[in-house]
Amino acid sequence: MGFAIMSMTDGAAARVKAIVENSGPEAKGVRVGIKKGGCAGMEYTIDLVTEPNAKDDLIERDGARVWVEPSAVLYLLGTEMGFEQTTLRSGFTFTNPNQTSACGCGESVELKPADLAALATQRQSEPVHS
Repeated sequence: MGFAIMSMTDGAAARVKAIVENSGPEAKGVRVGIKKGGCAGMEYTIDLVTEPNAKDDLIERDGARVWVEPSAVLYLLGTEMGFEQTTLRSGFTFTNPNQTSACGCGESVELKPADLAALATQRQSEPVHS
């Protein structure tokens, strides 16, 4: 069994499916990445996918498809993508174990690459289910 780069909550999967359904027949899903920007140094990016990039990693849940840019993989390992809707905002959220800090407004984050040795050790110590 392979290792999933990211996971999605039910809310995120439902929102991705709604975006795709409202974006026309060419829409296939969304693409998540990161870019330099904001006061903390990095920002998450989300773009509509009409033609998947063969180099991107694909995660799926309940028919929702999210592709992850190759340059973002090390920063997103272990991340859970969610969706929240409050009185003041609605949008995707990222619970990322590689985040070291965030700006005060929450629009940008500081990320470190995932510790692959720690992930390998963690996977080795997990019980095997048959």
